Amino acid sequence: MPDAGPDAYAPPQIAQRVSSAGVAKASANAPTILILGVLGGAFIALGSMFYAVVITGSELGYGPTRLLGGFAFSLGLVLVVIGGAELFTGNNLIAMAWASRLVSTRDVLRNWVIVYVGNFVGALGTFALAWLAGVHDLPGVGDTLATIGERKAGYSPLQVFALGVLCNGLVCLAVWLSYAGRAVVDRVVGIVFPVTAFVAVGLEHCVANFFYLPYAWALGALDSGGLKTAAVVNLGIVTAGNIVGGTLLVAGVYWLAYLRNPERD
Repeated sequence: MPDAGPDAYAPPQIAQRVSSAGVAKASANAPTILILGVLGGAFIALGSMFYAVVITGSELGYGPTRLLGGFAFSLGLVLVVIGGAELFTGNNLIAMAWASRLVSTRDVLRNWVIVYVGNFVGALGTFALAWLAGVHDLPGVGDTLATIGERKAGYSPLQVFALGVLCNGLVCLAVWLSYAGRAVVDRVVGIVFPVTAFVAVGLEHCVANFFYLPYAWALGALDSGGLKTAAVVNLGIVTAGNIVGGTLLVAGVYWLAYLRNPERD
């Protein structure tokens, strides 16, 4: 397929780019993956913190406030994609390379596990720094963070699974659209709208919850038993939902459309 010059990459080209990136991610060495995973978790935690501050005290009404908060949260994925970090949810797109038999199941799982651990460390470390900095002491922000954590811990398993599926469908679409851009601004624009949508609707992202749930517990909104339950029900099931949303609804569908037939133009 000929290069489109300054125009955005076409969807078939995006599919090839995402698949090639998946090969590179799956074959990277473990220390590099872990370091970039820590950065990815920290970046998403920064976006989560920014969201909490922005929506606190808003009198715009529910919808506009969530829209503004979603725009703020987009900072996290912008930092991940433009800054070159690794994010577990976005890396579900490696499934495209796997489906084309360019990487092994072992390589995919290795990448996901290392990045997941790195994301957890990065998000938890950012929570610790935010706690020490007293971000929750800003007017109303502590109440906002506590409310967010309580809500997340209160979902039923089926509901939180569905929220996780929908969330990573949008996150992976944001990453997919970022591969269409040829300039930084193009990539940022591609990221912002899907991420803003998932946040505005209130969907569930496992890495963001690495930040929100410990913060709610530290603020006293969750007791130790509540935190344990949230960790199992929310984090465990949201992670499963995120995997389904990213691998099947985005990577799987686009692989079927553009990569299942290697002779397709």
